[in-house]
Amino acid sequence: MGMMAENYSSLAKPTVLIVEDEAPLLTLLRYNLEKQGFRVDEAADGQEALLRVAEARPDVMLLDWMLPSLSGIEVCRQLRRRAETRDLPIIMVTARTEDQDAVRALDIGADDYIAKPFAMEHVIARIRALLRRSGRVASKGTLTYAEIAMDQDAHRVTRDGRPLHLGPTEYRLLEFFLQHPGRVFAREQLLDAVWGRDIHVEPRTVDVHIRRLRKAINQDHEVDLIRTVRSAGYALDSDPNRLG
Repeated sequence: MGMMAENYSSLAKPTVLIVEDEAPLLTLLRYNLEKQGFRVDEAADGQEALLRVAEARPDVMLLDWMLPSLSGIEVCRQLRRRAETRDLPIIMVTARTEDQDAVRALDIGADDYIAKPFAMEHVIARIRALLRRSGRVASKGTLTYAEIAMDQDAHRVTRDGRPLHLGPTEYRLLEFFLQHPGRVFAREQLLDAVWGRDIHVEPRTVDVHIRRLRKAINQDHEVDLIRTVRSAGYALDSDPNRLG
């Protein structure tokens, strides 16, 4: 089944930085991504990837785990330490299929992961989903709840006036919660709403991103606005005693 290309204008073409040391795979990815309307930049190792990002920040990074000179995990870790790339959308590509490796990639700061070998349709779908979650297409208005305010036009989030730094997946999760405050959502419902029905993601991935969202929006003295409802899921709720 063929893939439909997005209608990106020449000025709005999203840039994907592919970081991959296998030349045939790099060529295949470039060909298919350009065919689907993306701009493509490339790097063959971790050090070159950091240089490319410093020169021109991409819209999405497709980052191989196993790289010469500097691993994909270390590249991701370094990018997450820097304010200017803290929210750069990163998809980790790995030949490692163990669940703990995938969770480790997410814990380090990747927004998503894909295991080799993969179908090109799968890669395209993940990139498009991450672009939507990162606000590449702006939405309108401001969402508020408790001390949280999300300016969807400026793509800024604050709590009691304090800027919050969210990755694209955490942003989309919070946006969804802000659209439905107080309502409890099961992991599967959050996966459908935030990742999309056509994307297969393990439910435990939700837990990783909820943990990161909590860390981003809650300081030590503040009420935890993300409520865990045992055997049910999660809710945005300022009242910890409220029943789900």
